Amino acid sequence: MKKVIATLLLLTAPAQAQVSSTAAPVANSSGSVTNQAVQVVPSKTFTSVINGVSCQGASLTINPFLSSTTGWSDPYERYYNEPVYDTLDLVGATDPEGNPVPDGRPDFPGRILFKKPIRTGQKTNFSINGGITAQISIPLDRSHIRTCRAAAEKQVALMDAALADKRLNYEIARLRNCADLMKEGVMFHPKSPYSKICADVVLVNPPGVLSPHTHSIPTSSKTAETSDAAKPTQQQPSSPASP
Repeated sequence: MKKVIATLLLLTAPAQAQVSSTAAPVANSSGSVTNQAVQVVPSKTFTSVINGVSCQGASLTINPFLSSTTGWSDPYERYYNEPVYDTLDLVGATDPEGNPVPDGRPDFPGRILFKKPIRTGQKTNFSINGGITAQISIPLDRSHIRTCRAAAEKQVALMDAALADKRLNYEIARLRNCADLMKEGVMFHPKSPYSKICADVVLVNPPGVLSPHTHSIPTSSKTAETSDAAKPTQQQPSSPASP
């Protein structure tokens, strides 16, 4: 009978469970967002100025850019020490027979057995971003641009004519000076670097003017006889008749 009562007491007694006081792992997530903006500032279009005439046209502007971002945590700690507490629970309660049994509470609460290093996961974030921005500027007054371009073309034609006139004056002056020097018998030495100045100048006889020259007249016996026969015969004067 005593054994049956003891068995019933054991069955009806509160169950003593061993509870661990170790902190459950907690997942921490962290992140950072970096917003970067590239601003395109309108600038003055390219202007062409030709002899006082300025014209603007459509232009395309391409701007490459390169940016970098750095992020870090301060203070920087690679690891931290997490304490491990003593969760031993052997005593604190007794069973019906008087033996010590766990009571669900650590026998030495707050006692640290050791410290476990935990990696923090801190790191320095570095990023490089690059790209290209493009901007197209188109003038609205197209008629003004056409007129300006026509005026610029006329100015270029006038400058070409002025350049050709100056070139002609230079060449004529070079020709005249080289001819005068050649008439005076003055010339550059053929090995002189300046001999090319008058290399293409040729001195010729002016039209309608005969240069000094000589001719040779051939003679022969027939020519001599013909010349003798052509001479007039001289008659001797007659003597007066005697009485």
